[in-house]
Amino acid sequence: MTVSEETPLLHNDHSHISEGTSKRELIYERFSPRQKRVLVAIVSWCGLMPLFVSATIYPSIPAMVKDFNTTPQIIGLAVSISILAMSMGALAAASYSTFYGRRPIYLFALPLLVFGSVGVSLSRTVGELYVFRFLQAAGASPGFSIGAGVIGDIYKLEERGSAMGVFLAAILLGPSLAPVAGGLAAEYASWRHMQFIIGVFGLIAFGIIWTCFPETSHPGVRGIDKLCRQAENGVKIRWNRYIVNPLSPLGLLRAPNILAVTIACFTVALTFFVLMVPIAYTIGTKYNIRNDALIGACAIPGGLGEIIGAPLSGRLSDRIVVKWRRSRGGVWYPEDRLRAATSGLLYFLPLSMLLSGLIINYVGGPLGLALVFVCLFANGFGLELVLSPAAAYVVDVLHSRSAEAVAANNGFRSVILSVAIAGIMPMIDAYGVVATNTASAVLTWFGFGLLWLTIRYGESMRAWCNIGFSTAETN
Repeated sequence: MTVSEETPLLHNDHSHISEGTSKRELIYERFSPRQKRVLVAIVSWCGLMPLFVSATIYPSIPAMVKDFNTTPQIIGLAVSISILAMSMGALAAASYSTFYGRRPIYLFALPLLVFGSVGVSLSRTVGELYVFRFLQAAGASPGFSIGAGVIGDIYKLEERGSAMGVFLAAILLGPSLAPVAGGLAAEYASWRHMQFIIGVFGLIAFGIIWTCFPETSHPGVRGIDKLCRQAENGVKIRWNRYIVNPLSPLGLLRAPNILAVTIACFTVALTFFVLMVPIAYTIGTKYNIRNDALIGACAIPGGLGEIIGAPLSGRLSDRIVVKWRRSRGGVWYPEDRLRAATSGLLYFLPLSMLLSGLIINYVGGPLGLALVFVCLFANGFGLELVLSPAAAYVVDVLHSRSAEAVAANNGFRSVILSVAIAGIMPMIDAYGVVATNTASAVLTWFGFGLLWLTIRYGESMRAWCNIGFSTAETN
């Protein structure tokens, strides 16, 4: 079955379109509010996949160490491999989604996720684990970048931050649910069962996309649409014109504002991994938590912080955009949206990292554990105060290449993360949790500096290297 813009999801009387709607706004009225909510729900389901792929492994590391008769550092490399695969996959998916559309990319990637998940569940050696983790993560990789692109396709500028916040809040159920699910499986069944279940979830997502998901790209803007128009006009199209450079989104990073926001987001994301990757050997060891399911449950406070922070930050960033635009007499300054992210980088993230390291090291018993949970909540909340406005910002300024912009942001960030994550366990072993968390906190303050420079000098930074930035009229 082929889904097009004439499928039942889209075929209606368009009664939701009001008279006097501008040409720019009309493109966003192709879908009714109900249809948009359905689409957000579908891409959120796919967005959960990468988080389940990565986060279910954290509480399972001790069980996997025993199963493969190896060390935590060797199993920890599987996390780095999956992050690297997600970055590469997201870049390729975004490039091809700009050319062929969103729907075909989901239909290509999800079978890889299913195959890789089954392979991980059946792995007999560490080598097999690495190979199938790579395939599994690559198959899950479009979840965030393509999902963010879909949000940009269907929501106009003034609504995009709120919609992005809802999307992130939905997919960020992952950090709360995935470690618990992974811990339960490792403790009471097998970590392998959890990986097989992820494959089943991917198969369900594939079926939903195949039957219910239309193409959301704006009509006529895909690369394939342009080639078809040329062919109709008698232009001979060479075969290599249908091949897309999967690394092309990285070219967007030559713009200093995009690079600055990307590095700032890296410092944010690193705090999550510094807390979660060694959780069994920091929180688990300090507070004598030996049950894998309970270790996984320790991630819940952080996940709750993310779930609360994502929609709040998205709505706040929309209000800031409207407020500052009105104060300038209708002039849109894209960097205004980033003002919503400053408190996360300046206060919530660095302080939660510093305090959690000190508490784990010096405060024992139930009081210490309770205080660590407060820090995890603050970290999750701060995480989304930054990531949600940042994602909406890169969609705003590069709307015609929204999926690529998000993939460039996530992809480059993930490449750096894959290297940094590999050093977390050795650094804790060598220098301790206080030094490791302090280093992460200092990096977030560096990220704040980059974000502040982008807010202050955004117009100059965009002028320095214009990569086709969107305007208020083209957004």
